[in-house]
Amino acid sequence: MGTPVLSSLGAIGAALTLGVRGGGVLLSLLVLPLFVPVLVFGAGAIEAQAAGLGVAAHVSVLLAMLMVSLFLSPFACATALKVALD
Repeated sequence: MGTPVLSSLGAIGAALTLGVRGGGVLLSLLVLPLFVPVLVFGAGAIEAQAAGLGVAAHVSVLLAMLMVSLFLSPFACATALKVALD
Protein backbone atom coordinates (compact mmCIF):
# COMPACT_ATOMS: atom_id res chain seq x y z
CA MET A 1 0.00 0.00 0.00
CA GLY A 2 2.89 2.34 0.55
CA THR A 3 4.41 2.04 -2.91
CA PRO A 4 1.51 3.67 -4.81
CA VAL A 5 1.41 6.46 -2.24
CA LEU A 6 5.13 7.11 -2.69
CA SER A 7 4.74 7.01 -6.46
CA SER A 8 1.88 9.48 -6.51
CA LEU A 9 3.74 11.84 -4.17
CA GLY A 10 6.76 11.59 -6.44
CA ALA A 11 4.63 12.36 -9.48
CA ILE A 12 3.23 15.46 -7.81
CA GLY A 13 6.71 16.60 -6.86
CA ALA A 14 8.02 15.99 -10.37
CA ALA A 15 5.14 17.98 -11.87
CA LEU A 16 5.80 20.84 -9.46
CA THR A 17 9.49 21.05 -10.32
CA LEU A 18 9.13 20.52 -14.07
CA GLY A 19 10.33 23.86 -15.35
CA VAL A 20 12.59 24.85 -12.48
CA ARG A 21 16.36 25.07 -12.79
CA GLY A 22 17.96 22.86 -10.15
CA GLY A 23 14.72 20.95 -9.76
CA GLY A 24 16.37 17.85 -8.35
CA VAL A 25 17.28 19.53 -5.09
CA LEU A 26 13.90 21.22 -4.84
CA LEU A 27 12.18 17.93 -5.58
CA SER A 28 13.94 16.22 -2.72
CA LEU A 29 13.12 19.09 -0.35
CA LEU A 30 9.45 18.95 -1.32
CA VAL A 31 8.89 15.21 -1.41
CA LEU A 32 11.07 13.69 1.30
CA PRO A 33 9.11 15.15 4.24
CA LEU A 34 5.95 13.69 2.71
CA PHE A 35 7.55 10.25 2.40
CA VAL A 36 8.33 10.00 6.11
CA PRO A 37 4.79 9.21 7.41
CA VAL A 38 4.31 6.49 4.81
CA LEU A 39 7.60 4.89 5.76
CA VAL A 40 6.89 5.19 9.50
CA PHE A 41 3.49 3.54 9.29
CA GLY A 42 4.77 0.85 6.92
CA ALA A 43 7.66 0.01 9.22
CA GLY A 44 5.31 0.16 12.21
CA ALA A 45 2.99 -2.37 10.60
CA ILE A 46 5.87 -4.74 9.94
CA GLU A 47 7.19 -4.32 13.47
CA ALA A 48 3.75 -4.89 15.00
CA GLN A 49 3.27 -8.03 12.93
CA ALA A 50 6.66 -9.35 14.00
CA ALA A 51 5.84 -8.67 17.65
CA GLY A 52 2.49 -10.44 17.37
CA LEU A 53 0.45 -7.27 17.87
CA GLY A 54 -2.44 -6.00 15.77
CA VAL A 55 -1.58 -4.23 12.56
CA ALA A 56 -5.06 -2.89 11.84
CA ALA A 57 -4.28 0.68 12.92
CA HIS A 58 -1.15 0.95 10.77
CA VAL A 59 -2.82 -0.62 7.77
CA SER A 60 -5.86 1.64 8.17
CA VAL A 61 -3.71 4.75 8.12
CA LEU A 62 -1.78 3.48 5.10
CA LEU A 63 -5.04 2.71 3.32
CA ALA A 64 -6.35 6.21 4.10
CA MET A 65 -3.15 7.71 2.69
CA LEU A 66 -3.54 5.54 -0.41
CA MET A 67 -7.14 6.60 -1.02
CA VAL A 68 -6.35 10.30 -0.57
CA SER A 69 -3.30 10.15 -2.80
CA LEU A 70 -5.07 8.19 -5.54
CA PHE A 71 -7.94 10.66 -5.51
CA LEU A 72 -5.98 13.91 -5.34
CA SER A 73 -2.76 13.21 -7.24
CA PRO A 74 -4.21 13.43 -10.78
CA PHE A 75 -5.75 16.82 -10.00
CA ALA A 76 -2.58 18.10 -8.34
CA CYS A 77 -0.38 16.86 -11.19
CA ALA A 78 -2.66 18.40 -13.83
CA THR A 79 -2.71 21.74 -12.06
CA ALA A 80 1.06 21.76 -11.56
CA LEU A 81 1.63 20.89 -15.21
CA LYS A 82 -0.70 23.70 -16.35
CA VAL A 83 1.22 26.17 -14.21
CA ALA A 84 4.60 24.87 -15.43
CA LEU A 85 3.64 25.10 -19.09
CA ASP A 86 2.26 28.65 -18.89
